[in-house]
Amino acid sequence: MPDDLPNLDAGYVDIPGIGRLRAATPSAHPPRILLLYGSLRERSYSRFLTFEAERLLKHFGAETRIFDPSGLPLPDGADVNHPKVLELRELSLWSEGQVWTSPERHGAMSAVMKAQIDWIPLSVGAIRPTQGRTLAVMQVSGGSQSFNAVNQMRLLGRWMRMVTIPNQSSVAKAYQEFDEAGRMRASSYYDRVVDVMEELVKFTLLTRDVSPYLTDRYSERKGSPEAVARQVNLATAT
Repeated sequence: MPDDLPNLDAGYVDIPGIGRLRAATPSAHPPRILLLYGSLRERSYSRFLTFEAERLLKHFGAETRIFDPSGLPLPDGADVNHPKVLELRELSLWSEGQVWTSPERHGAMSAVMKAQIDWIPLSVGAIRPTQGRTLAVMQVSGGSQSFNAVNQMRLLGRWMRMVTIPNQSSVAKAYQEFDEAGRMRASSYYDRVVDVMEELVKFTLLTRDVSPYLTDRYSERKGSPEAVARQVNLATAT
């Protein structure tokens, strides 16, 4: 153990190496992207923006699923075996990347958006439904441009141990940016959505095969059941 790191347990240290960041056999299937939106309104601009994002993702070669939050109970308001909860968690496990799109309400993300995130736990047994997956965040606003919702979703993405991409989209005065059919008009806002979806696909392709290595942690290796058993065995032997 290095003299200047007396508290480091060398038995669980992994020196990062570039070779571990190159998949021996890169995945050949299309990137799997789950999209969530945060409004139940009939004319929902966050849903329209999500559909627009899905069209772009398909154009970039991704396989997509959109979760419909209608009928999803409030967190802790139903059993985890509720059909909508199971559907959401299964889609999260299926995904390699996600898109979260929320309207801004009272300076924050919507309750509908937060409820979906709250139903996806940090872990289910030994499985983490979001860890290592890429994430893109977008918001729509009824007034001037704001970043409150995307900033909150970034914080949650970090908490859910996701790889949140640098780019994001915030569409101001959303009622002006979509036509009667719900299609987004050509604008700098649309161009930014293209940028975000293109970047999401790139980051997903870059990280999906090495996600287990990227999210492997010294503290968790040191605290694993195997490590605890080893320490107990060593203590017993002495």
